[in-house]
Amino acid sequence: MPHRPPKKPDDSPLLLAGINSPSDLRRLEKHQLEPLAAELRRFLIDSVSRTGGHLAAGLGVVELTIALHYLFDTPHDRIVWDVGHQAYPHKILTGRREAMHSLRQRGGISGFPKRSESEFDTFGTGHASTSISAALGMAAAARAKGERRRVIAVIGDASVAGGMAFEALNQAGALDVDLLVILNDNDWAISPSVGGFRNHLAKILSGGFYQWVREGGKSALSGMPHLSEFVSRWEEHMKGMVMPGTLFEELGFNYIGPIDGHDFDTLSVTLHNMGEMRGPQLLHVVTNKGQGYEPAEGAPSVYHGVTPFDITTGKLDKNQGSPTYTRIFGDWLRDVARQDERLVAITPAMCEGSGLVEYANEFPERYFDVGIAEEHALTFAAGLACEGLKPVVAIYSSFLQRAYDQLIHDVALQNLDVTFAVDRAGLVGADGPTHSGVFDLSFFRAIPNTLVMAPSNEGECRQMLETAYRHPGPAMVRYPRGRGPGILIGSERSALPIGKGEMRRQGKHMVFLAFGAMVRPCEEAAEILNAGVANMRFVKPLDEALIIDLANTYDTFVTVEENLIQGGAGSAVSEFLAEHGIVKRVIHLGIPDRFIEQGAQAEQLADCGLDKEGILRSVSGATGIVPLSAINASA
Repeated sequence: MPHRPPKKPDDSPLLLAGINSPSDLRRLEKHQLEPLAAELRRFLIDSVSRTGGHLAAGLGVVELTIALHYLFDTPHDRIVWDVGHQAYPHKILTGRREAMHSLRQRGGISGFPKRSESEFDTFGTGHASTSISAALGMAAAARAKGERRRVIAVIGDASVAGGMAFEALNQAGALDVDLLVILNDNDWAISPSVGGFRNHLAKILSGGFYQWVREGGKSALSGMPHLSEFVSRWEEHMKGMVMPGTLFEELGFNYIGPIDGHDFDTLSVTLHNMGEMRGPQLLHVVTNKGQGYEPAEGAPSVYHGVTPFDITTGKLDKNQGSPTYTRIFGDWLRDVARQDERLVAITPAMCEGSGLVEYANEFPERYFDVGIAEEHALTFAAGLACEGLKPVVAIYSSFLQRAYDQLIHDVALQNLDVTFAVDRAGLVGADGPTHSGVFDLSFFRAIPNTLVMAPSNEGECRQMLETAYRHPGPAMVRYPRGRGPGILIGSERSALPIGKGEMRRQGKHMVFLAFGAMVRPCEEAAEILNAGVANMRFVKPLDEALIIDLANTYDTFVTVEENLIQGGAGSAVSEFLAEHGIVKRVIHLGIPDRFIEQGAQAEQLADCGLDKEGILRSVSGATGIVPLSAINASA
């Protein structure tokens, strides 16, 4: 039976079309908020079905988003969204409804909050667990400047478990500034009876009478220390019996909740009351991820981030073809785990994205999802390695950045046997600069004791994973998002000789030293230029013998990598040439010194001059070997 989005009552007025900013929203009557939520939810489903993007999280916070902008004076009052997956309703209500068709596309609006895009996007996000820190800074700044404003951080139950969030919570209680943290809990289920009681309790606890009694009692009993201590303990124990807020209270927050995040009456009363309170406040809101769209409610992880889909059936568009690099990794991991009981896999909350679902099902005792805690993931892996196990850390390149100190201090310094399977290396397309993995070659190769590899195709990726696993020390294989050229090998476990590249094509005068996914466009350009192509394979250690051989044959070196030029693989080549007194013309191609905005991966590569045409233009401009007219003709 086909799934259908919620239907609009025939007599319901169109409200969303008249809202171009929260000031328009605040002119509505309270009874109009619920039909607005239904309309906003329909618009969101329709919009994301056309563009793709993050869906389930946004559907879950429709009522909360409306309530926040309705009750608070945004943008004077600040709202900071954690990660930003759930911020599409916020974008729609803050003047970007008509731009949603351009979501995550080149020149369009970002899939995450972005300060340069709107004054309502108070903080740029994309990685988890940052909202409380940023909001706390804003609240402290408001107090320092003598400004009266409410600062609100909206954070999910997964993100709040991140260490950075706890660090911020700890400081917030000590600073005693006006900060409201909304814990969006979209994983717990609340039955109607319990939910009703807790909603009623939250209204009471956030109300003026309770707060007056609470503060007045403290004041009246201040001269009676023994009785005062008794009353304080009684109050906290009574609250602890009916709500899970003891931890937050101990950190200095006034905890309210949990409440139903889809109940406008409860949200309105509680948020209004808490908006009048001073000091650190935490509101626990329970929402349903995917709310209002049956396919997303039934499979929230599947509809977390989606390609364009059919609204009626809920069927997602899936590109068929060769296996993705992520799939290659997942298959390799299971093959090795079946033969080596020492293998354990670790991921910081990216089971599906890193290709670990099947492994986790087959080897649950050797699978660790540590949550959004990249720093902990690496030191945890180091501890496992100390005891003779073989940890494999599956992590996105942009998330590995968050654990740089642990990479240096806890893994590399001790030369521990940890394998890093680094997914989403290079440009990642629609997610934009927050998720681009264009720094890993630079920061990884700078660390002693490390082995760094970049495969040119899927089969080579499998071989490199095996090479890294067999290497008795820290080793990284970085591979791009999506599919490669379709060059596969079987399930055999074969490794590569460490530090050895290969010649893919002989030529005259000029040679490309290509790293990873850049081998293929270099081969295409080399056909026109009659240039040589070396698949370098290893960034660290470099194939020094190959470089010396090339220096005896070619006048011009062109290094090409999908990484920042500064400090990257090309820099390693130039460092080697300088060290050995080899004088050559060297052209470095890679990611320029700027953040690359969202767009299709092919568009981003073209923007950086890393497609065939871009490589030809760069080489022509630097050497004059091939006229631009000839390049334009070939394109």
